[in-house]
Amino acid sequence: MKSTLVTGTAGFIGSRVAQLLLDSGVEVVGIDNRNDAYDVRMKDDRLGKLTSQEGFSFYDLDIEDGDALRRVFTNHRFDAVFNLAARAGVRYSIENPQVYMTSNALGCLHILELMREFGPGKIVQASTSSLYAGQAMPFVESIPADKPLSPYAASKKAAEVMAYTFHHLYGFDVSILRFFTVYGPAGRPDMAPFRFIKWIHEGTPITVFGDGSQTRDFTYVDDIARGAILGADALDSGYEIINLGGGKKPIALLDFIGMIEDRLGKKAEIVWKEMSASEMQDTAADITKAKTLLGWEPRVDLGEGLDSTIGWYLENLDWLKDINL
Repeated sequence: MKSTLVTGTAGFIGSRVAQLLLDSGVEVVGIDNRNDAYDVRMKDDRLGKLTSQEGFSFYDLDIEDGDALRRVFTNHRFDAVFNLAARAGVRYSIENPQVYMTSNALGCLHILELMREFGPGKIVQASTSSLYAGQAMPFVESIPADKPLSPYAASKKAAEVMAYTFHHLYGFDVSILRFFTVYGPAGRPDMAPFRFIKWIHEGTPITVFGDGSQTRDFTYVDDIARGAILGADALDSGYEIINLGGGKKPIALLDFIGMIEDRLGKKAEIVWKEMSASEMQDTAADITKAKTLLGWEPRVDLGEGLDSTIGWYLENLDWLKDINL
């Protein structure tokens, strides 16, 4: 690859994918609308680290805006597209399902249509482990993921299916990557890892939905970004759904909180709330396919990843202390 389009470049995963591509000498055109789904200061900080680098150009636009997106495809030629822009979060999707469908499904359709017109025929499409809700673990890609429990998961399924249609009709090379509970430095402030670190450090009570026994297959953000790039490099004229997850024994939420407590030297005060019907009790990724097709497996274990994440938080405490959750 020489030139790529990365949507969602101010986002948690998108910014890391863009950085790894730049580090390898690939030109990156970034797109992000910098919406206020969470504190924009987080997005601006990630984006600011990219805009100062040679080989990076940026468009402040929304992938829901097909006309604005067309200008990007008119001005550039890409070897691959990484569609990482999305409205994320299970709970808020129940409150506002419309924006999830327009961003995650319609936005993906706009990109696919412009790829059909301008090229390239290669796309890495971000998806989610939330589609496996109610299935036996560990989750294997061959499981029928056709009963999403939230509008968020449903919108991601819509994008997967539309990408398959364009593969079938036009021979697109499509890598659908289902991410499992991504964490790491500069993580989203609406996700549990950032919130737990901030609240425990401040002595603020943390909210736990359910009894804390639910498990998650945490995956470090740099491992996810590396897998996304391999997803563009390794496949040719195919359609594949691939899990990117920790691939080891998932950890219970209370044990995860305990690891944070140990590193901060502080105890958490927990407020218990009922788990939503849209939430998954457990997640565990079978990553055999990622190993076979991409030569990928995670390199950063949870202890090392939490050390880096908490270290980043403490180093940036002067402005992170004021981030809105």
